[in-house]
Amino acid sequence: MPLYEVETDSHIIITWAEDEHAAKLVVKEAYPSDQVIRMTKRPRDTWVISKSVLGLTPQSADVCSVARDCLSKSSGDKVHAIRLYMHETGSDLEKARRVIESNMVMGW
Repeated sequence: MPLYEVETDSHIIITWAEDEHAAKLVVKEAYPSDQVIRMTKRPRDTWVISKSVLGLTPQSADVCSVARDCLSKSSGDKVHAIRLYMHETGSDLEKARRVIESNMVMGW
């Protein structure tokens, strides 16, 4: 079942639904007075919110974006992605492994 991101005039709702119509029904049931502004079918079946985007960490680079970029460049080869991540961020092997493996689980 696809994952949808639905932005209304008051909320951003993440929901699984069969199609856009079903996603709109979920919003109407939960927030009947909200108007749907934007709806996006997400390309993956998980939703990730970067803590740095929310301002919850002092990091300037989004760790997940860098890890996903490394996974993409390595065509999903974990060992190569770890090496790329270490090179791009200066991280040690253990941190790079954790970040890459976490993003692999999230469906980069």
